[in-house]
Amino acid sequence: MNLYIRRETSKLLKRVSAETTTEIILLGENWKYLLGGLVCQYIHGLAARGVHYIHRPGPVLQDVGFYLLPELGPDKAYLSETLFSFVFLSFFLWTFHPFILKTKKIYTVLLWCRVLAFLVASQILRILTFYSTQLPGPNYHCREGSKLATLPPPKSILEVFLIFPRGVLYGCGDLIFSSHMIFTLVFVRSYQIYGTQRFIKQLAWLLAIVQSILIVASRKHYTVDVVVAWYTVNLVVFFVDKKLPELPDRTNVGVSTLLPLSTKDTKTKDENHKLINGNPGDSADRRSRTQVNGKILEEGNAVQINASMNGGA
Repeated sequence: MNLYIRRETSKLLKRVSAETTTEIILLGENWKYLLGGLVCQYIHGLAARGVHYIHRPGPVLQDVGFYLLPELGPDKAYLSETLFSFVFLSFFLWTFHPFILKTKKIYTVLLWCRVLAFLVASQILRILTFYSTQLPGPNYHCREGSKLATLPPPKSILEVFLIFPRGVLYGCGDLIFSSHMIFTLVFVRSYQIYGTQRFIKQLAWLLAIVQSILIVASRKHYTVDVVVAWYTVNLVVFFVDKKLPELPDRTNVGVSTLLPLSTKDTKTKDENHKLINGNPGDSADRRSRTQVNGKILEEGNAVQINASMNGGA
């Protein structure tokens, strides 16, 4: 038993080491995109903080969702945040599954470059929207009579740029469209494209619907904020994904790293270098792929696709 555990532990460590080497190579080539995406996240936070200074509380607007959904109240408003945290953490951990699991469909660095591109494009549209018109916030701390509804003029420049934690937890005015739904839908759409488990895909969409309901029920957003997020984010992901290069298909790569373990194998090195840069392989390699247009097929459908492709050859 101890021998088996040591053997499996050794295999796991080797797999983690090989995957880390691969991702470091990709990180060295793509760090500018990741850094740019993270900087844009901070800029988005600054924009949301800035609109809070010009927010003016007023009567809560008439909303169909508020009539249909019972109000959760301040003591149960944590439900939407709890579900959002679960979705965020689950997706984050899934993007790192190639470090541990034998089945490796994606490269973590390349996937996060793609996800950040989706987020940035959606957030730019969001900033333009909520700065165009400021609606009175429906959240409890944004209503008339709340001290947090309007921010006093900043006493220092540091107060403006320090957006955490109060700027994140108690924002007002950044309504159309929901930031929580941006992250949720980007994560769900990304797994829909690059994930493999059909059940998880269906569950993810169900959680996105539940998230939408909880956001409105907790009065964190108007219904229009959620509705606009649903069609805007899906359209953004659809069109941005078309513009980005294909993610390399690693299902047919015979080695666990992008670079060969032996420097003598120049042919494998050239092929792996093409994978790093996202260059397509030759027609024979593309014909044998289980990936269509850079999207990973669900398990069970790959065999059917391959059979139809081989039959038409």
